[in-house]
Amino acid sequence: MKKGLLIAVSASALLLTSCKKSESGNKSVIKTDSTETVVTDNNGKIDSVTQSSSTIDVNGQKTEKTDFVYKATDGTLVKVIFKNDPKESTVAITSNKKTFTLPKTETKGEETIYKKDDMTARVKGDSLHLEQGNNIIELKRTKI
Repeated sequence: MKKGLLIAVSASALLLTSCKKSESGNKSVIKTDSTETVVTDNNGKIDSVTQSSSTIDVNGQKTEKTDFVYKATDGTLVKVIFKNDPKESTVAITSNKKTFTLPKTETKGEETIYKKDDMTARVKGDSLHLEQGNNIIELKRTKI
């Protein structure tokens, strides 16, 4: 009985002392999260369909990630993440547990084009036009 009690007390003491959070991590990485981001359209109106946004600052270089939910014409919801960092800008499109990441290739006026292999994503305003081979999918930004 004493042995079991001693083991239980020792295990409890070990758990309590080993679960301390350390604040001495990498000090050069600063992460700023916000659950709401105000994005304005070209006409200056507030775009209220932004889901979340985060900015990470590593040694003075900022990486921004913005998540949106788009809806296809058939009603399917698609998660789209735009990532801008000093090296490249990408869009990650997730649907049916598959993610396709496309790098930004060009910007024409108000339209931004992302392309990889045979897949092309054209983003203009609240719409995303996705082409893969002969398949064309129209997506519209939405709220959940």
